[in-house]
Amino acid sequence: MPDDEQRGRQAAVDGFAHEHIVVGLLMKRYLNVSLVDLPLSTYDIIIVNKRKDDSEDIIRAQVKTAKTSVSFVGGTRGGVDREYKSGVKEYRQSTATSDVVIAIHPVGGDQFDLYFIPTILIEVIDQKSISLNKIKVLKNNFEMLENCKNPDFVLSKSEEFGIIHKKLFE
Repeated sequence: MPDDEQRGRQAAVDGFAHEHIVVGLLMKRYLNVSLVDLPLSTYDIIIVNKRKDDSEDIIRAQVKTAKTSVSFVGGTRGGVDREYKSGVKEYRQSTATSDVVIAIHPVGGDQFDLYFIPTILIEVIDQKSISLNKIKVLKNNFEMLENCKNPDFVLSKSEEFGIIHKKLFE
């Protein structure tokens, strides 16, 4: 098997494995977390966030493997099994497609960091990807995950953290 083909297969396996790892890690904290078994879905995971008043908030999450940066692009297929079909369009994650992108960053062995990037923020920065160095403050930031659908929280914290400047979202 050619090197490109082997790398493509390994990337596909890693992607599926990382979705399961993220579910496992989040399940320990939120209990009610599941992979989505919908082949045309724009998100991979559902998280049921139990609020203090016992109500529940459903969070739709897209998982992305990130080595040095995280891509916000979907609708394309990489690797050896990619198939090009007319009518399939590349898109950037947005509030219409998911609530948060969870970047899983392998840090060695069985160690992983999770970066929680709300799609509210993705729409404001208007980029196809971002360097992990620029979003270090989102690493394992569960408060950002739990508030990912709150525009005031996401934008004020993102400004406070230096990810965005107020003029971007005014």
